[in-house]
Amino acid sequence: MSDRWTMRPEGSTWGDWGDDDELGRINLITPAKVLEGIREVTEGISFCLSLPLDFPGGTVLNQRRHPPKIAPTEGMDGVRDTFYNVHMSEMPDWGDPKYVDVWADDVVTLSLQYSTQWDSLAHVGAEFDVDGDGIDEAVYYNGYRAGVDLVGPSADAAGDGVGHRCFAHHLGLEHMAWHGVQGRGVLVDLAHHLGMGWRAVDLETLQEIMEADGVVVEPGDVLVLHTGFATKVLEWDKNLDPATIFTTACYLDAHDDALLEWVAESQIAALVADNYAVEGLLGKDRDPSRHSFLPLHHLCLFKLGVPLGEMWYLHDLAAWLRDHRRSRFLLTAPPLRLPGIVGSPVTPIATV
Repeated sequence: MSDRWTMRPEGSTWGDWGDDDELGRINLITPAKVLEGIREVTEGISFCLSLPLDFPGGTVLNQRRHPPKIAPTEGMDGVRDTFYNVHMSEMPDWGDPKYVDVWADDVVTLSLQYSTQWDSLAHVGAEFDVDGDGIDEAVYYNGYRAGVDLVGPSADAAGDGVGHRCFAHHLGLEHMAWHGVQGRGVLVDLAHHLGMGWRAVDLETLQEIMEADGVVVEPGDVLVLHTGFATKVLEWDKNLDPATIFTTACYLDAHDDALLEWVAESQIAALVADNYAVEGLLGKDRDPSRHSFLPLHHLCLFKLGVPLGEMWYLHDLAAWLRDHRRSRFLLTAPPLRLPGIVGSPVTPIATV
C-alpha cells in the first residue's frame, strides 16, 4: 500500500520499487544490464533506429498528430523579422564589418508522438478502485492520479504561472531520460518469418520464431520487434493510403492471454516495435464486458510500468543481425529530458 492507493491492480508492479517510483521496469536497466549491452558490441557499427521525424506524413495515421513545422526564430530589434542567414557584420549596435559570421536559428512545433517515439507511463491510465471503496478513479501507473498528478486541461494546469494547459507532474519522460535508456536490446525478426501480411502474432507464433532464430530474452532486456511496417512507411514517401496503412504488417495479439502473461513474466524493461502501436488497432469490438481498448497498453503502461516504443526504423539493423546470426545489440535510446511530457520523439542508436 501507499499514500495514493490501498489496492493495486492484480499482477501489477505498483510499489515494487517504492511508493514514489516513476520508472517502472526501466529500474531493471541496472549497471549490470548496461555492461551486458556493451559486451554485445564487437564491430563498432551503429544503426539509426529512427524514421525521419516528418514521417509518416500527413494525418492519415492519426488525425490529432500533425507533422512538425519548422520555422526560423524571431529576429532581434532592427534585424529583419527572422533570425536566419543573418550577417553579424550588419547587426546594429554590436555588429562590426570585420566580423564574418552568418547565423541561423530555428524553432519547431512538433507532436511528440508523431513519428519514432516513446510512450511514457503517463500515456495510458485506467479507471480503477485504488481506495477499495467500490468507486473507480482515473489513475495511472503506481496510483498517480488524473487531475492531481496529471493535471489539465485548464487555464494554467501546471500551477506555475507559465501557462501550461496540461502537465504531468509525475510519470513524465524526464525521469526515464535522467535514468538513461542504455542497455541490451534483443530483436525478434517477425517480418522475416511472416512477411508483410496483416496478422496477429500470438505467443505460440512468437515463441516459434524466437526458437527458430535462437532468440533469448532475459530480465532487463529491451524487446524489439521488427514487423517491416516502418520500412513500408518510408516506401510510401508520405503518400499514405488509408485502406492500406491499417492493414500492413503483423502486430502482437493483445487478446491472447498467454502472450500478455508472457510479457508480464519476462521482466523486459521496455517493449518496442516498428509498427504503429505494437498491438493491433482493431476498432470496435463486440465484447460487452468492461475492458481496455488497448489491452497491451493497459498491461504495459498502467500495470507493469513497461514503456512502449513505436514506429522505430529497424530494417537495416534486422538485416545485419540476420546476416551475422545475431539478435542482441547495445541500445541507446533516451527520450527528451523535457519535464511533464507523456510522449517523446527519440533517435535510438543500436551498436553491434
